[in-house]
Amino acid sequence: MINKVITEREISLPDDLRVARALSAPHLGPRILFFSGGSALNGVSRVLKRYTFNSTHLITPFDSGGSSQILRQAFDMPAVGDLRSRLMALADETDLGQPDIYALFSHRLSKQKQQADLHESVLNMTAGTHPLTRAIPQPMRLLIQGFLSKFMDAAGTDFDYRGASIGNLILAGGYLANDRQLEPVLFLMSKMVDVRGTVRAVVDVNLQLGAELVNGRHIIGQREMSGKEAPPLECAIKRLFLSNGEHEITAKDVPLSKRNRKLIGQADLICYPPGSLYSSVIANLLPAGVGRAIAARCVPKVYVPSLGNDPEARDLRLVDQVQAVLHPMAEDSGAASEPSRLMTHVICDEATPEDDCKEVSKRYGIMCLRLPLKQVDRLRYDPEKLTKTLLSFI
Repeated sequence: MINKVITEREISLPDDLRVARALSAPHLGPRILFFSGGSALNGVSRVLKRYTFNSTHLITPFDSGGSSQILRQAFDMPAVGDLRSRLMALADETDLGQPDIYALFSHRLSKQKQQADLHESVLNMTAGTHPLTRAIPQPMRLLIQGFLSKFMDAAGTDFDYRGASIGNLILAGGYLANDRQLEPVLFLMSKMVDVRGTVRAVVDVNLQLGAELVNGRHIIGQREMSGKEAPPLECAIKRLFLSNGEHEITAKDVPLSKRNRKLIGQADLICYPPGSLYSSVIANLLPAGVGRAIAARCVPKVYVPSLGNDPEARDLRLVDQVQAVLHPMAEDSGAASEPSRLMTHVICDEATPEDDCKEVSKRYGIMCLRLPLKQVDRLRYDPEKLTKTLLSFI
């Protein structure tokens, strides 16, 4: 019989002893779970893998920009770009890892070359004659060639290869080869490059993000709200939802998988990390069961708001961002009156106005901490400082 108790303790930030303990035995490191997408957490992930091999990253598959969009349009599939990016950030990059496979998965085709030349390069990779694939030992080379072959057969002659990530093409081929499922190919890719953690799509479905703006307008597609490939939003986002591309899909029709519920239930710390507020963070909190699984886990639950300008957080104060993160989880879990079951701490850089932190604590009863976490010459978190701060909570 296992007895469970709830304890409280005082911690130092950073806690040098806990950080040193994790560094000395990363294979026994803490199970920190992140809800994220995009590249904002990749720097932290590269630092984190020195301290723990047990982090979990639930990634949004709803991206609709860049080369991911081309794959989605061609194969009617979830977005894989953010998944590949996080796999590479967590991969073993030492000589003990698989540097040749890492180089292939990280390779991106030129945007300037002619389509015929790019097509020929991918054909050579598929045949195993390209230097990047020829360097990979068997049997992994044969498996990768098989995924690329599946991709090439499905892509036809009109696929746009400009700027394409080879890792994304391999993931797409693996998806098609495994009955249109992401989990098997993500597992295989993780093993190929010795990923120091677990990377999974929050749900394995092909859907889009939709947003209702405060002026009543509805937009469909992540690229429409990011401010990168479309004009910036004219006003704030009121509500985020899932869509089949035409109309809204209710959360109950997009349930969290049993495997992902288990991962949340095993987490030692849950983190809502820096990234685009809606499309990278809140998107992962929309599926049915996410809020319930988080509310049921009695561990630190930490929100780290982005530094700098986030087009998706237009006109939102810190307390508004906290409310936006809490909202879908509260609706799912019924914990609207108990926000501390969904978020226990907000960690901000010390440059955040003290009044903003006080407002969060006053409204939600959530402890808001101002710490020196920003890089000296950039408006971004220092990956080492943020990693050590998170480790100190466990």
